Amino acid sequence: MSVSITRYTLTASVLAGCCALAGCTAAAASRPAAASASKAAQVTVTSSSPSSSSSPAPAPRPPVQPRVRITRVRTRDGALVTVATFLGPVRYALHSGSGDPGSAAAGAVRAGPVVTGAERRQLLAAFNGGFKLSAGAGGYMQEGHVIRPLGWGFASLVIDRSGQARIGIWGSGTPAPGEAVYSVRQNLQPLVLNGQPTAAATDWMLWGATLGGGAYVARSAIGQNAAGDLIYAASMSAVPADLASALAGRGARIAMELDINPEWVQLDAAAKPGGKLTAEVAGQYRPADQYLVGWTRDFVTVLATPAAPPGSPAAPGHLAQPGP
Repeated sequence: MSVSITRYTLTASVLAGCCALAGCTAAAASRPAAASASKAAQVTVTSSSPSSSSSPAPAPRPPVQPRVRITRVRTRDGALVTVATFLGPVRYALHSGSGDPGSAAAGAVRAGPVVTGAERRQLLAAFNGGFKLSAGAGGYMQEGHVIRPLGWGFASLVIDRSGQARIGIWGSGTPAPGEAVYSVRQNLQPLVLNGQPTAAATDWMLWGATLGGGAYVARSAIGQNAAGDLIYAASMSAVPADLASALAGRGARIAMELDINPEWVQLDAAAKPGGKLTAEVAGQYRPADQYLVGWTRDFVTVLATPAAPPGSPAAPGHLAQPGP
């Protein structure tokens, strides 16, 4: 059985909303219960209509704030796995690295090796991408530009033009008919499917060449729960089954492995949009500001969604067809 320690990064408005809810509950509990009617005389009371009621309308709930929830999970074999759930109104962006995809993406895409400007002010978290494209673990498309052809059957992190993301199996319901696909990062086959670790998750040799040839190395993965929230999991010493069980145990319905080995696994997160970043994977090699100064490999940013003016039209997207 796994043991978990949870740390929540919440904004003040969410805490205020919780306090307000607690106050309402306490007030309701303090009201005396209505006396039972006697058998001799029963009285029927007709409640007044809402329009004639003098009771004040309930206070509106505060808006849900974008946030990152961090959980530490100790698996049965002793691996310490960091699990980050991205909650509230967030969006995602795939970034190219200076070395991979490198020159194949340079000049063609806007989101490059460094997080700057408005994106930095909205930044909640950033995490590593997948294997080097030369490994043949799947295709890569960014901002409508196919850098490596997308392949059937690969687990795929799909991001639309608005920044919404989901995970699916390319060619099996993904992309959906008419779905506007903007960026896609593929990497191997699913690690979790239908809420359960796949049978392949137990065979660590199927999930990439490890540093030194050992089973327990730094590994990372990304999953999605039934509510649509993305969940990142990583450890500096784990087997694929550890990540699969940690993700499935936190509600992931589907998940895919990302990069492995210590140089590449990293998660940085902030308590509020644009806040100071903290390196979240225990023992990760890279510093918390690595994606701010530039990085060699592709990565994904998690951004607080800015409020859109009422009635704003959705931006058009690009539909990518699965490759052979």
